[in-house]
Amino acid sequence: GTMAAAALLFLLLVAAAGPGRAGAGRARRDALREELLLSPLPAGDVAATFQFRTRWDADLPRGAVSHYRLFPKALGRLVAALGVQELHLALTQGFWRTRTWGQPPLQAPAGAELWVWFQPTVMDVDKAWKELSNILSGIFCASLNFIDSTNTVTPTASFKPLGLANGTDHHLLRYAVLPREVVCTENLTPWKKLLPCGSKAGLAVLLKAERLFHSSYHSQAVHIRPICRDASCLAVSWELRQTLTVVFDTFSSGQGKKDWSLFKMFSRTLTDACPLASQSKVYVDISPKNKEKELLEVTPAPASVYEAIVQGDKRTYAVYDLLSPSLFNTSRSLNVQLKWKRPQDSSELPTPVLHAQRYVSGYGLQTGEISTLIYNTHPYRAFPVILLETVPWYLRLYVHTLTIITKGKENKPSYIHYQPAQDRRRPHLLEMLIQLPANSVTKITIQFERALLKWTEYTPDPNHGFYVSSSVLSALVPSIIAMKDVDVEQSPLFTSLFPSSDGSSYFVRLYTEPLLVNLPTPDFSMPYNVICLTCTVVAVCYGSFYNLLTRTFHVEEPSRGGLAKRLANIIRKFRGVPPL
Repeated sequence: GTMAAAALLFLLLVAAAGPGRAGAGRARRDALREELLLSPLPAGDVAATFQFRTRWDADLPRGAVSHYRLFPKALGRLVAALGVQELHLALTQGFWRTRTWGQPPLQAPAGAELWVWFQPTVMDVDKAWKELSNILSGIFCASLNFIDSTNTVTPTASFKPLGLANGTDHHLLRYAVLPREVVCTENLTPWKKLLPCGSKAGLAVLLKAERLFHSSYHSQAVHIRPICRDASCLAVSWELRQTLTVVFDTFSSGQGKKDWSLFKMFSRTLTDACPLASQSKVYVDISPKNKEKELLEVTPAPASVYEAIVQGDKRTYAVYDLLSPSLFNTSRSLNVQLKWKRPQDSSELPTPVLHAQRYVSGYGLQTGEISTLIYNTHPYRAFPVILLETVPWYLRLYVHTLTIITKGKENKPSYIHYQPAQDRRRPHLLEMLIQLPANSVTKITIQFERALLKWTEYTPDPNHGFYVSSSVLSALVPSIIAMKDVDVEQSPLFTSLFPSSDGSSYFVRLYTEPLLVNLPTPDFSMPYNVICLTCTVVAVCYGSFYNLLTRTFHVEEPSRGGLAKRLANIIRKFRGVPPL
């Protein structure tokens, strides 16, 4: 009777708590979308962009979440504990060549880039920033713990929040780049473990490290931001985007042919979708490069075609839905193949509207000059661009030598913010808003002087040089084709991270090349020579002197001969011969 009463009481408690818990579960819905974009590039190269988007209807900053399903618990607790508003981390190996490859869906500078917006409730932003970089260093097995005040800046205009933000107080923003960071397998493995299905199912099965790092460009990123839960935007959801971009070229792959397939790129094919994903699609850019006819042929034939205005250009995509039952009816796996119908003409390649390059000039090891060239190839529209320069403290900038020349005339910036460096404390920060005339090239130059470091501050390979992080260009580029406002939830992921502000322009963020600068370097072989010479002198002089002081001298008596001599004398005695 007691057991029956206890069981009845338990059932009543479960029935009473059930609707509330179910309601809470419905209130905290989470969804996963995954997609792969294959974009053929000029000269036969191909770019593959993976995006995994996890959306969670939960209130992370208040720490009221204890159960995690799709959203990674390590990142969720990090956001709640440190008061993170937005987090953007990118680890990149190589450089995206914008002039020849075009505008990328997502670009990042070489090395490691981290920029974070904190909540207004965070009292000590610098302490939270340091703790955040150390935790991320452990999660992604990267050298983010080397981020300190000497490479951290607070931009005022360049990095605005990409999600919902109550305010834009730039004192809550921190930005840092480690251009020397080398990205390899130990960074990819924890990145894949954050995926709900890992690398066991869905598009993630293509993420084979041996193939991904055998390429000319590799970039993996994590983006966390708050977004509107619905059209009314009365509630907030949290979005995690894991993106990975890789560029395969004919030289690194060793094929020699310009025809591509999933198996040639990744040594694997797609067999199923992630069971936890609500959407799993593969997009192939089949846009015609000229008005005559299409250049690219894809097999198998796509079930549907998607057309959209992406980055000011009309694009056509072949769509393969992995959740469609008819996709895997004919074959057990999906191996998308791309074949060129005829070779491309280099004169047909479109030039990006906005691209830039940067280099360092000068001679000797005392002074130099940093030059940045910004190109606006739009035929009739001028637009402004925000330039962010972060220069280490050991390159002492001469701000009075800053010149901006466009079409042979001086171009005065409409906004300029400069924060001078402090030796061994903080870097230089230079932000400018520059107007780019139509069809023009703007050259920005500034001179600097090299500082002499302490001998303990040099890297183990000082003659290799010291890296200067990339310049950042942010602009609303005018679109030649009018763009329509689309539903973010229905549009592909590669079109919705940077939504267009209106139908006439689209947002672009570009990075230039990192610089490699030589500093005055002492002869680090001299200590070795001094040590060798000192050790030799000590060994010879002190050793000989010590030997003379500690040696004991003995006077030896003349020997009477040995055994052979005594035997010979005995024999001579018996023979009557005089002894020896």
